[in-house]
Amino acid sequence: PSSGARPRPQLCPPPGASKWDVRETVWDHLEASGLADFPRPVHRRIPNFKGSHQACCSIKELDVFNRAREIKVDPDKPLEGVRLAALQARKTLLVPTPRLRTGLFNKIVPPSGATKEILRICATSQGIKEYSVPVGLDGKARVDLVVVGSVAVSEKGWRIGKGEGYADMEYAMMVSMGAVQEDTPIITIVHDCQVVDIAEELLDDHDLTVDYILTPTRTIKTNCKRPKPQGIIWHKVSYEMLGKIPILKSLRYREKQTGKDVTLQDEHSDLANANTPAALNEEAMAENTQPQAAMGSAQIGQHYVESDSLSPRLEGSGVITTVYVGNIPPSLRVSELKCALREFHATPLRLNWQAAQHRAFLDYKDKATAESAVSSLKGLSLGGNTLRVELAKNQRNKGQAWIKNLPLGSCVQPHVAR
Repeated sequence: PSSGARPRPQLCPPPGASKWDVRETVWDHLEASGLADFPRPVHRRIPNFKGSHQACCSIKELDVFNRAREIKVDPDKPLEGVRLAALQARKTLLVPTPRLRTGLFNKIVPPSGATKEILRICATSQGIKEYSVPVGLDGKARVDLVVVGSVAVSEKGWRIGKGEGYADMEYAMMVSMGAVQEDTPIITIVHDCQVVDIAEELLDDHDLTVDYILTPTRTIKTNCKRPKPQGIIWHKVSYEMLGKIPILKSLRYREKQTGKDVTLQDEHSDLANANTPAALNEEAMAENTQPQAAMGSAQIGQHYVESDSLSPRLEGSGVITTVYVGNIPPSLRVSELKCALREFHATPLRLNWQAAQHRAFLDYKDKATAESAVSSLKGLSLGGNTLRVELAKNQRNKGQAWIKNLPLGSCVQPHVAR
């Protein structure tokens, strides 16, 4: 199962240690022993270490690397050597977007005729910024190999990350979009001292396990039998996480359309309040809108204005706030947009649907409500396009004629879910 010497783990977290105790033990040891490398300190990071390049280079000896055509590698500094090896071998290299704010993957695309030095730059964090293009949910990614960073890992393949859960979430999202299969190999690169005993009770069902561990002195095949995450565990996802990772919204919307239970962590407590006036109002809203689906599909190519009969009327003085929604695909029906607006708790007072211009305008009662809607809808993809959502540049008083000035700038590139 491994090559090279088999030293006993150098670090022994105390009995009953938590995940955080294990992390602190590893970080402290790397710093105190002089093994830590830039960026320092290594605390709260996937730690870089002296010998990381040597550990990365051993990936070229693995059949799973040589057979792979498309490889996803985390952007951490100690994995730089793997990214370089993938580029040198002319494999498709995918790197997660920083904190998943703008999507799931970026594909590194070196310039034509790139020299070795340019490829080295492409493998760095700066190169990821300069030489990458986004890949959407509809990009048909088929990942043959996944390389993740770790703070600690056991010879059984049990892994502890830095505590933010991004590697676990990235994998779950890849499962959700069909980019990885159950047998897609997972590799991690660590220093020998990061290979420690990890108590199984510390693992949760969302934790990603690994199949290979590469260190400066060893290649360990874990033969891990623990199942990998089967997809996104929605009841562990909070509204806050949904707000931080916009692409989660699109995946949740898509999975809900297929009939999956996508109840969020925060919603379990909300279910107890299902008979409150607010909940009943939302339910009535859904029923009220359904008969208009057929009418909505007949409005393609026309202006279509609808006031929400259950929301406050627009009469009266004061200024409402309008949200612009652009990059709407030609195939999208107004009923589908309304369904998404309800799903993301962004139902407007009035919707002005302008299908011929691939846009819509949404009226909200005040700026705070409009900004909340923009935040909720950011990153949402419908019909293969990532919608462009922002406050309209020109606002108007209630009752005034519509001001049809578009926001400045160009539409975002088409992406994502159908």
